Amino acid sequence: MGKQHKKKYPAENTAEELEELAQETEEDEEEEADEEQDPGERRAIRRRRRIRNQIIVYLVIFFVLAGVTAGGVVVGRKVALRIQDKKQEEALEKELEEAAKEEERKEELVIETPEPVEEEAPEEEDILGELAKSYFSEMSIENKVAGLFMVTPEAITGVRTATQAGDGTQEALNQYAVGGLIYFSNNIVDKEQIMKMLSNTTTMSNYPVFLAVDEEGGDVSRVANSSIEVEKVEAMSAIGADGDAAKAREAGETIGSYLKEIGFNVDFAPVADVAAGDDSALGNRAFGSDPEIVKEMVSNAVDGIEGTGVSACLKHFPGLGSTTEDTHDGRVEITKSLEEMRASDFLPFQAGIEAGADFVMVSHATAPALDDSNVPSSLSRKVITDTLRGELGFQGVIITDALDMTAITDYYTPEEAAVMALEAGADMLLMPEDFEKAYTAVLAAVEEGKITEERIDESLERIYRVKCAGKLE
Repeated sequence: MGKQHKKKYPAENTAEELEELAQETEEDEEEEADEEQDPGERRAIRRRRRIRNQIIVYLVIFFVLAGVTAGGVVVGRKVALRIQDKKQEEALEKELEEAAKEEERKEELVIETPEPVEEEAPEEEDILGELAKSYFSEMSIENKVAGLFMVTPEAITGVRTATQAGDGTQEALNQYAVGGLIYFSNNIVDKEQIMKMLSNTTTMSNYPVFLAVDEEGGDVSRVANSSIEVEKVEAMSAIGADGDAAKAREAGETIGSYLKEIGFNVDFAPVADVAAGDDSALGNRAFGSDPEIVKEMVSNAVDGIEGTGVSACLKHFPGLGSTTEDTHDGRVEITKSLEEMRASDFLPFQAGIEAGADFVMVSHATAPALDDSNVPSSLSRKVITDTLRGELGFQGVIITDALDMTAITDYYTPEEAAVMALEAGADMLLMPEDFEKAYTAVLAAVEEGKITEERIDESLERIYRVKCAGKLE
C-alpha cells in the first residue's frame, strides 16, 4: 500500500482549501496507480480522476456558494426586515415627536380660561348714598346737629302761632338748619295759605327739609279736619273691621295724594300698634286686635302712602296697643314678654318695614322685656339699636315720639333726653320741650367727644337718603 495521509478537516473550509485538498488526494491516488499500472493507463486514470475531482470541486464550490447565497438571502431578509422595522420605528418616533411639538404649539397659542375664583361681588355704585353725602359732608357741625331735629315752626321763630313763612322764618332757618318742621291744625287756615307757607319754607331752607303732619284718618287728621276740603278717610279701626286690606291701600293713596298736592312730604301714619281691646289707649286709631289682620292693613297703608311720593311713618314702636295709659300724661309700661311681642306687636312693624316705610317712630313707653333698666323706649339703645335695627332690620330713619310729652319731661331735662336718644341710636329728635337747650346740649356733646361726628353723619346719611329719593320737590 502507498503512503497514508491522515487529515483532520475543519468543520468549515473555503473554496481554495477544498481545491487544495482535492489535488492532494489526486496526487496520492496517482502515486498508487503508478505503482500498479502502466504509464498509459495511469495517464488515462489520472485524467479521469482529475476531471472527477474538478467536478467534485465545482460541485462543492457550487453548493458552498448556494449555501452562502441562501444564507445571505435569509440574513438579507432579516437585515431588510430589521432595517424596515427600524425605519418604521424611526418614522413612528418622528410622528410622535411631531405630534408632541404640535401640541406644544397649540398650548402656546390657546389661552386657557382660568378657573373661576370666588371673590366677593363688588358693591354696586351707591348713587343715592353719594348724593346724600354731597349735602351734609361740607356742612358745619352746627348745621349737622340742627339737621337732626324736627320741630314746630313756632319753636324756631318764637311766634305764638305760625301761619306764614316770611322774614322771621328765613332768619330762623338761617340760624337753625333744622331737618324738618311739623305742622298742626293751628298752622292751617285754608288750602291756599298752607300751600304758600310750605312752599316758602322749602325755598327759604338752605337744605332739603321734611314738612310733616299727623294725618292718620279718622280723628287724627290735621288737614282733613280743617277747613280744607279733601276726601275724608274713616278711622283705621273701621277699615280693619271690614277686613279688606285693599281699602287700607286706598286710604293711604287718598291721604298721600292730598298731602302731596298741598306740599307735605312726611305723614306720621299709619298706626302699626295692635290694640288689646276697647280699653286700648289708642282707641279707634289702630286697625284692630288681630296681629295678622293688622299686619296686612299696615303693609297696604304704607304701600298706598309711599306710592304717592310721601314718606310713611310706622308708630309707635315697640307697640302701645296693649297699654291703657297715654304717654302724653305720664309714664307708661308695656308688660308683655318678648315672646308675646314677637308673636303680636312686632308683626305689623315688620310688615310695614318690608313694604318700604321710610320712618319708624319710637314711643316713650318702657318695655322691661326689651330693656330691664326701664328707660323709655325712645331713649333705650336696647330697643332702638338692638331690637328695631338689629332684630327687625330697619335701616330707615328712626324718630322719637314728641319729646315734650310728660313721659319724658317728668323725668328728664330737654338736654338729657336729646343726648340720650341720639346715644341710643335715634336719627331725629321730634319736638323737644325746649329746642334751643336740646340743640345746644347735642352740639356740646359732639364738641366734647361724647357723641362723635361720625355718629351724627350716620343719621344724616339715613335722613338724606330719604330726602334725595325723589320725595322732595
